[in-house]
Amino acid sequence: MAEENENNQDNMEITPGSKEFGKMVFRLNNAVNAENVSVLNYNGAELEQIQEGVYAQPAFVSDDFNLFFVITQLIGDDWIISFSKATIENGNEITDLGDPLPTGEGLNLLGEVSADDANNLLSYFGTLVDAKRGEWRLIE
Repeated sequence: MAEENENNQDNMEITPGSKEFGKMVFRLNNAVNAENVSVLNYNGAELEQIQEGVYAQPAFVSDDFNLFFVITQLIGDDWIISFSKATIENGNEITDLGDPLPTGEGLNLLGEVSADDANNLLSYFGTLVDAKRGEWRLIE
């Protein structure tokens, strides 16, 4: 029965913007380190190690809404790309990153603010899948 449920999950179509998509995470196939971190850069921004084993970079920044990539080991040994809402003061000082959000939830939030930017990010994740650098997973 568990195997049947797993097969159903693999064949299930989950649409960006849906409640189900909000439960999706993007799992990397390899640990992030100084040698391979640059392959994950997005839109000209570079991932920065903000503490041991935690990397961050801007995904979307505006006057009203800021979303950062946060890459770390969140689920067991799995490296996950999640998102975090950021507080930016004085134009460029990041004073707070909120709790990590599942990848899909972050994309859904961004889609409410800027559908074009959410689609660009979705394409970015598509290139990571095509390059076999990661995969989408549904969390329960």
